[in-house]
Amino acid sequence: MAERQDGTTAHAPGSVGALGEFGLVDAVVSRFATTPDVLLGPGDDAAVVAAPDGRVVATTDLLVEGRHFRRDWSSAFEVGRKAAAQNLADVVAMGARPTALLIGLGAPADLPAAWATGLADGLAHECALLGATVVGGDVVRSDTVVIAVTALGDLEGRAPLTRSGARAGEVVALAGRLGWAAAGLAVLGRGFRSPRVLADAHRVPDPPYAAGKAAALGGATAMLDVSDGLVQDAGHLAAASRVVVALDTARIAIDQPIVDAAAAFNADPLVWVLGGGDDHALLATFPPGTPLPDGFVAIGEVTAGDPAVLVDGAPWAGPAGHDHFAR
Repeated sequence: MAERQDGTTAHAPGSVGALGEFGLVDAVVSRFATTPDVLLGPGDDAAVVAAPDGRVVATTDLLVEGRHFRRDWSSAFEVGRKAAAQNLADVVAMGARPTALLIGLGAPADLPAAWATGLADGLAHECALLGATVVGGDVVRSDTVVIAVTALGDLEGRAPLTRSGARAGEVVALAGRLGWAAAGLAVLGRGFRSPRVLADAHRVPDPPYAAGKAAALGGATAMLDVSDGLVQDAGHLAAASRVVVALDTARIAIDQPIVDAAAAFNADPLVWVLGGGDDHALLATFPPGTPLPDGFVAIGEVTAGDPAVLVDGAPWAGPAGHDHFAR
């Protein structure tokens, strides 16, 4: 940016500053489709989204550049998909159907406008996988890129699946993959771009979206999104349900790309699987004898006792998961 003789700022051509707030909004909004759930889309003071069930599932997340993504590692499209995915996964973890996202974007004035529209394309792409869309939001100038996402969902007449419904004797089951994003972070953090499948897993998660509704219809008693690490998130379920979650690592798949990367980096692949976040798998509990829905695999059991997570019968001594304020 350069200062003009009249004291105003000249923004770089092609930047969001040159486009202006309302020009940026127009460029971004044009990327989003409408859906039957959207009764009134972007353009007014607020959107109107249908809630046929009479209840609305709502969740929100923040992504901060340098903390949750890096522009030299991920494209704007990938960041948009990741931002949408982690919120959509929270909605399906409640057994609900995602309907809409609201997006807040803080951006430096010199951010290329093409990056902002690429972000919008990524958000739209991920939403379309579930028939949802972006219905509004806000943009503001900031020193770094910050993305705030609020996701809404419809329970379709079902009770919400919370973390507090697990009971002793039930089966602990997992849908989705674990350790991929953590292994990808290790790859990128060492300056590599391959194995590409792992680097891509860090850039864009692959939540088992269909498994959320399947669990709700299949008799699940509790469920949550594994976003911060299996042990840590299982601990949230244990605390809410006041039970012990006993995990059996012999039943938890460690995929070959993770095994190979761990061998190359002299790392323990189990640390990535048990303590790595950002994969957005679903952890659920089911009554004994209940057939597990497609996509779910039994990885442990619920037992009585003071809330705790046991790994192969003992407390896990390794990293349990991510904590934003841990040193």
